[in-house]
Amino acid sequence: MKLYISDGNPQGVKVLASLELTGVKCEIEAVSHEEKVVPYLSDPRSPVLLLPDGQHLFSPNSICQYLFDISGQKATDATNQWLEWEATTLQPAVLQSLHMVALQGKRGEAAAVMKEPLKWLEQSLGKKNSPFLTAEAVSVADVVLWAALYPLLSDSSFDVGELPSVRGWFERVGDLHACQAAANRVLKGKGVEALKTFLQKHPASQTQRRDSPTNATEAEVAEHVITAEEIEEAAQIWSEGLKGSPAVTERKHPVLPQEGKRNVLLTSALPYVNNVPHLGNIIGCVLSADVFARYGRLRGWNLLYVCGTDEYGTATENKAREEGLTPQEICDKYHAVHADIYQWFQIDFDFFGRTTTERQTEIAQDIFWRLHERGFLLEDTVEQLRCESCQRFLADRFVEGECPHCRYPEARGDQCDKCGRLINAVDLRNPQCKVCKETPVIRSSKHLFLNLPKLEGELEQWLDKSTGSGDWTANARQITRSWIRDGLKPRCITRDLQWGTPVPHQDFKEKVFYVWFDAPIGYLSITANYTDQWEKWWKNPQQVELYNFMAKDNVPFHSVVFPCSLLGAQDNYTLVNHLVATEYLNYEDTKFSKSRGVGVFGDMAKDTGIPSDVWRFYLLYLRPEGQDSAFSWSDMALKNNSELLNNLGNFINRAGMFVSKFFDGRVPEMLLNEDDKRLIAQVRWELKQYIQLLDKVRIRDALKCILNISRHGNQYIQLNEPWKKIKGDHADRQRAGTVTGVSVNVACLLSAVLEPYMPAVSQTIRQQLQAPPPSVSSMLQNTGSFICTLPAGHHIGTVSPLFQKLENEQIEALRKRFGGQQPEEECVEVKAPSSAAESKPSAGAVHASVRVNADPERAKQLTALVAEQGNKVRGLKAQKADKSVIDDEVDKLLQLKKQLSLAEGKNPEPAAQKGKKK
Repeated sequence: MKLYISDGNPQGVKVLASLELTGVKCEIEAVSHEEKVVPYLSDPRSPVLLLPDGQHLFSPNSICQYLFDISGQKATDATNQWLEWEATTLQPAVLQSLHMVALQGKRGEAAAVMKEPLKWLEQSLGKKNSPFLTAEAVSVADVVLWAALYPLLSDSSFDVGELPSVRGWFERVGDLHACQAAANRVLKGKGVEALKTFLQKHPASQTQRRDSPTNATEAEVAEHVITAEEIEEAAQIWSEGLKGSPAVTERKHPVLPQEGKRNVLLTSALPYVNNVPHLGNIIGCVLSADVFARYGRLRGWNLLYVCGTDEYGTATENKAREEGLTPQEICDKYHAVHADIYQWFQIDFDFFGRTTTERQTEIAQDIFWRLHERGFLLEDTVEQLRCESCQRFLADRFVEGECPHCRYPEARGDQCDKCGRLINAVDLRNPQCKVCKETPVIRSSKHLFLNLPKLEGELEQWLDKSTGSGDWTANARQITRSWIRDGLKPRCITRDLQWGTPVPHQDFKEKVFYVWFDAPIGYLSITANYTDQWEKWWKNPQQVELYNFMAKDNVPFHSVVFPCSLLGAQDNYTLVNHLVATEYLNYEDTKFSKSRGVGVFGDMAKDTGIPSDVWRFYLLYLRPEGQDSAFSWSDMALKNNSELLNNLGNFINRAGMFVSKFFDGRVPEMLLNEDDKRLIAQVRWELKQYIQLLDKVRIRDALKCILNISRHGNQYIQLNEPWKKIKGDHADRQRAGTVTGVSVNVACLLSAVLEPYMPAVSQTIRQQLQAPPPSVSSMLQNTGSFICTLPAGHHIGTVSPLFQKLENEQIEALRKRFGGQQPEEECVEVKAPSSAAESKPSAGAVHASVRVNADPERAKQLTALVAEQGNKVRGLKAQKADKSVIDDEVDKLLQLKKQLSLAEGKNPEPAAQKGKKK
């Protein structure tokens, strides 16, 4: 192993202290702040731990936890909770304070930022009998928190008031030689001064808990201080309850624009039909759009979400040739595969269509003729690459070579993904046909071009207006500017193919439209297949706001080519107001590859046994908004076990269980004191941040607000200890009732804000709490009004755990399974249904299509999981839980048994059905 650290980086203290304390053997190398150690991250990072298998850990807390784990000091739920608190609450405040002290000399303001987290730490330590955070001996939690606080608390001039418990604990940990040695190595006896260079190169805005959604100052965002006025206002709004809440309206189809409403038309980039989408595809378009669509509906917007499969082009022809099917059969097959995957991921389209329809041909040809009649098309003879081996001209994306501008070796025939510049395929160096790998030759062919230079002035005028008033992501703006910076050139809109929308011009009747002219028109034709009143959405820019969701490689076609087509058609088309683009999601330390078996693809996720909502949560947690991100099995397990299980699930379950256990299932009377009102105000502030962030399509940041709400709730319960007070006198029991009632109302709020992210979990919480329907939308439509939706006397249902722990053995098996180069015998062949009648094959059909190979190690792991799940089912039955809850867990048990049969080399037998007694 090798540990990379950089001078003056405060995070180095915790990893160096952990390394020495655990005695793990590891080489240490100092690197500069600008040195890029992890190759697949777009920004340099340290500290970084290079593991023996070539993987990297680059989260400081994960490095510390790993070192303790391999030394035999396994993490506990308590240490995990402290590490999450340090990363999400303490660390942002510390880094903000360090900037203030080291760069601005503002010690007083810095101390104010630290006031709340240190107060919480003081109260927690004051209740402990042990000398350290979690036990009699020092743990990873002690080292991490001590190292975070050391640069500030070791400075005698940094006045944070009387904190006897914190000071005593801080000194005990600091007495360890490993901690002192680590601090001396990083700070070199200079204190905060040693951190100046690092802090100057890492602006505070990058280290805050979240970016500012409004014009709040950096300090306000890093640690918002609740004022007395906010506390009283929040308590007053809370007490009003559900009176005057908006009525719950049922969605009715077709959804059409309405006068006086905010009419939102939402699209996600049409997934290409020739293959199965992977996790990066899913988060880049349909899942991100689904979160925003669900949120918009909760906000009361009149919203239509359409998507569908993009089905024309060379890729479909080639896939059909590979599989021995016709292009239409390929489209039918993979359209069904896509639809099934998105349904499992709970993507709530209003309509999921496709582009191989009569309406597509009709609308695309109409736009073509309008462009032709208005003089926006050109004819020209062009040189193209033709593959003599395949006997065809090569579409841009089926030729690959070296970029003539930056020498990137895998540039496509239309654009280089590295430098972002447009390319003519014939200008590629060392081009190759992507199908047969032969070198193509240059041939001439006559084509039609969209005259982008003639439309450039109108395009720039529209772009200024749209980017100025709309929520375009930074990468969408930058990519668009790079396209028009040097002036636009005519863009070819025809291709020498057979599978596509026919060009209706007599001189070009043997050609079809280029997929990037044709495909975005699919948004219109899919809407037209949804409703014959489609023009009310697509020719109504005065009333309709259009949001486009996509990955960054789709940006120029949606911000330049497609808008120019619609501008040139001069038919009052609705153009994009908000263009939302993500960066790329990688898999572990590489790219997704279906052919190499690397990464999780949509049709595989449900076979992992991990619920759809957990997949949604983790993908949205690491959504690549500002830079590329990487899926990691270890991190997924960590976030599931810490954020979902120990934070969110722990709080909601405790709140509901207190009502059931202490108050016979009825919400107790609530007499609010100042602590209760403060919590209500904190939750209300997080709710308002959530709304402001999601209004601006800051999906990942808004998710952190949800976790902060439950974190506030856990801290509130922990400080007030209702399980102890319920055993006390009348005043104590009354206090336990208030804390329980407030907590269960926070849980009800969490069900509302979770709905866009984890719809099934949200529904389960509402069912368990028997929450009234208006409670979901009322707090969101009233722009952040946290109200008492479960008043005293409200009867809740049966409460049961929401999440399950992901075990290390399970995660390691999944990492191995999706790590690539799997033997063919382990593959499961999935055949898409060709009709509704085939969608549920018989047991015999399943047996015939599955090739199984015994995996003893996997069988051993699954045997343990089956036993654990069986115990859970028996426990729920003993508790007389709701039938729906039990049925869900029984289904999971049956799925695990089926996977166990496969791992044992057997064909899974259909579960025996128990007959009802007559």
